[in-house]
Amino acid sequence: MISLSDVGAYLLNGTELIPDNGEAAAAIKSKTGQEITKETAAKNTIAYSILEKHNTSGNMEKLKIKFDKLTSHDITFVGIIQTARASGLEKFPIPYVLTNCHNSLCAVGGTINEDDHVFGLTCAKRYGGMYVPPHQAVIHQFAREMLAGGGRMILGSDSHTRYGALGTMAMGEGGPELVKQLLSQTYDINMPGVVAVYMTGEPMKGVGPQDVALAIIGAVFGNGYVKNKVMEFVGPGVSNLSADFRIGIDVMTTETTCLSSIWRTDDNIKEFYDIHGRSEDYAELNPGAVTYYDGVISVDLSQIKPMIAMPFHPSNVYTIEEVNQNLTDILHDVEKKALVSLDGAVDYKLTDKIVDGKLYVEQGIIAGCAGGGFENICAAADILKGTSIGPNEFTLSVYPASTPIYMELIKNGCAAALLETGAILKTAFCGPCFGAGDTPANNAFSIRHSTRNFPNREGSKLQNGQISSVALMDARSIAATAANKGFLTAATDIDVTLNKYKYFFDKTIYENRVFDSKGVADESVEVKFGPNIKDWPAMSALTDNLVLRVVSEIHDPVTTTDELIPSGETSSYRSNPLGLAEFTLSRKDPAYVGLAKEVQVAEKAREAGEHVETAYPAATPVLAAIRKQFADVTQENTGFGSTIFAVKPGDGSAREQAASCQKVLGGWANVANEYATKRYRSNLINWGMLPFLIKKGELPFKNKDYLFIPNIRKAVEEKQADIKAYVVKEAGLQEFTLQLGELTDEERQIILKGCLINYNRV
Repeated sequence: MISLSDVGAYLLNGTELIPDNGEAAAAIKSKTGQEITKETAAKNTIAYSILEKHNTSGNMEKLKIKFDKLTSHDITFVGIIQTARASGLEKFPIPYVLTNCHNSLCAVGGTINEDDHVFGLTCAKRYGGMYVPPHQAVIHQFAREMLAGGGRMILGSDSHTRYGALGTMAMGEGGPELVKQLLSQTYDINMPGVVAVYMTGEPMKGVGPQDVALAIIGAVFGNGYVKNKVMEFVGPGVSNLSADFRIGIDVMTTETTCLSSIWRTDDNIKEFYDIHGRSEDYAELNPGAVTYYDGVISVDLSQIKPMIAMPFHPSNVYTIEEVNQNLTDILHDVEKKALVSLDGAVDYKLTDKIVDGKLYVEQGIIAGCAGGGFENICAAADILKGTSIGPNEFTLSVYPASTPIYMELIKNGCAAALLETGAILKTAFCGPCFGAGDTPANNAFSIRHSTRNFPNREGSKLQNGQISSVALMDARSIAATAANKGFLTAATDIDVTLNKYKYFFDKTIYENRVFDSKGVADESVEVKFGPNIKDWPAMSALTDNLVLRVVSEIHDPVTTTDELIPSGETSSYRSNPLGLAEFTLSRKDPAYVGLAKEVQVAEKAREAGEHVETAYPAATPVLAAIRKQFADVTQENTGFGSTIFAVKPGDGSAREQAASCQKVLGGWANVANEYATKRYRSNLINWGMLPFLIKKGELPFKNKDYLFIPNIRKAVEEKQADIKAYVVKEAGLQEFTLQLGELTDEERQIILKGCLINYNRV
């Protein structure tokens, strides 16, 4: 089904793989009549050609990328534009699209209103951007329909910014990386490795894109096979997949922790652009005649079965067949894993979902950038046609990813087929994916064709004793389960005809509702602010020395950004840095905010020129212990702040708030064994926080300890590999070593100045 190569490989003419062993060079020469080096063949990837076109450094080992377009949604664009405005923004230098697909409900609650939408529209007019109103399209579907193009690069402030199936290399990053592009700066990375996803065969009937995606995620997430690399989809099997099918796989590559993705393109993708009235944006993309890849994921599409990612991660995958055959054992295993994820905060059970030997599900959702595609919903309608979801607990909600898709479902009858079963058809909205809509009942089990199933991701609250579970599945098997009244069923287990519906894209709704400045800025337009849209607070430059108090210690194997700053209803404060910060780690470590604020009192006093030890008496014994060894430490040259330790933080969302919320509470660093994603580490750096590393198994401090890091400013300036630090003990200072990892010169300057805003301030 899925296999991973132990070595790199050469791909000949897009169809033949030759492992990079001692015989590779001879084999290539015999087949091609020429000698080719690994270095030359590596330049023949599709990824290399696109990166080279967008690199401005002149050095393909150290890239400085300028993107063609930017895109954000209404949880992220306010903070991005506010940061850029503070840094002197006058005009969007490249097309920037502001979509509104997260804060779509505008429910009662004071801050959950349309203020951000009005802000976004006025900014699009003033600075020359595009504005997509709520309910028209989710961010990524609009980008597919209207922005993607062969050979382009798009940067989005959402982690699932993936348009590789359409020939566009896209990346999801935290807001500060978009700010850099708005200020005509660059996205700086080392040349990434490129891993081939070599596809053969054709999916069996009933298998959908989510099944293929989950099988790949299950094979590569835990071992980091594609971490921070580019996944390049090649091989003859690609041609057996429709554009929609490829898009459904591609969007889920984010969950592998890869940097980006790109696919070879063909007539199926050309047809996609033709249908959307953008034929000129199609480009045929293929690897070279002899291409070298750093690794190979071999996927036999014909062997993929309907999959399910059990709680609480997209990599926790099984076939649905396995689950149904080993139900009790698998559910017990998930319950054991939950003891780690949930810290024992609630009594969590899944085995009570077994009814007459079958797994009963209370909710089904087909939604968003992963599930809300035209073909997915049409397939679900065919499977459900003439059935009923029943009058019991099970419910089914379907969210088309854009209004044009919704319109076509109405015209071709699929909407009616779904509605008459008892399913509900809703508008384009990302809510079910990040916890702001369709929150299941306590202890309920939900199956979703969406992107993630982290703890609390669907909106439940551990601190209130409420927990529910999400498993990820393909729309086809969700529909089969719905037709079976909520009992888990694979789509391959039912006999139904899946029709091929032709898609007709009608852009009239966009022409009537989407504001497009055509790149023309109008400085006469006044940006409109609501009372909950606040400026970023002032942030200090890095001091010579640092005293850090550890205010949270997390030993989970992976910590998600949704645990660092919960999504869902907390996002109502998305445009209020201090208001949102009150929710930091609230569902993982509720004591964090109070502890961080306690030590922040010392730094606020220091910045105001007041006596630190008077404002924060706990500093007195700490400073006394430090001065026994470092007599030159003063409050003028020593900053006070907080830090957290987590084994592997930052999996999941690109939201910069996972870092910025720590920063505005006085956070000055993270300490980790490794960072789950580049984007979280970049967020820390852009908010002036030190992304410290410590070797696994070496943890000389514990929660609430004080750490002293002398000469930290000098260490950053001089690019020191090892940084001497101390745990402050009553008996004296206990030495240990931290590392910062690789930092660009610009990143060092951002940290030294305190944050990206300070770095760019005019």
